[in-house]
Amino acid sequence: MRNLVIVGAGGFARETAAAATAAGRQVLGFVDDDPALHGTTRSGVPILGSVDSVRELTDAAVVVCVGNPRNYTARKSIVERLGLPAERYTTVVHPSASIGAGSVVGPGSVLLAGAVLTADVTVGSHVAVMPQVVLTHDDRVADYATVASGVRLGGGVVLEAGAYVGAGALVRESVTIGAWSLVGLGSVVLRDVPPGQVWAGNPARLLRDAGVLASPRS
Repeated sequence: MRNLVIVGAGGFARETAAAATAAGRQVLGFVDDDPALHGTTRSGVPILGSVDSVRELTDAAVVVCVGNPRNYTARKSIVERLGLPAERYTTVVHPSASIGAGSVVGPGSVLLAGAVLTADVTVGSHVAVMPQVVLTHDDRVADYATVASGVRLGGGVVLEAGAYVGAGALVRESVTIGAWSLVGLGSVVLRDVPPGQVWAGNPARLLRDAGVLASPRS
């Protein structure tokens, strides 16, 4: 298995490094565009240089671990900027995560500790699945989506491209969360969320358009 370079040096990147190490993988380092970080370490892992320097590390597998609720389009932006072939990207799965029969996980995606995919779950490319997430039967999570810690999706839920579901949210079975929409932490989602909107609450309701937070053009 190829050594790993992680794009980003924030919390998600460090969590991914820990998951990769727990799975027996060698992490070469992080790459980040903040020049003040170059030559330093985070969580014992060196920061090798800028994001673009990953192109020079041709023998290394890559995973992009950036983004937060204030900028959850960042992962897509960096993947497009790098323009690497799909085979350069790897999947990182913590050894305590469970992937059930018939489930698939795309390249560039990360499953952190305690994540559960029960059966026939489809996770696309460059998806972040945080600790203790439960994805149940027939869920479909599209490219660039983020599923924050403790989220529970009922069966047959669809997260469209770039959707962000905040920590501890519950989503009713067969609901669709539209592309580049954001669901606030702790929300209870009982009906479909259209693309490009911010919803929160119990039951979840529309707060505003995502606006500059996201670009529904996927």
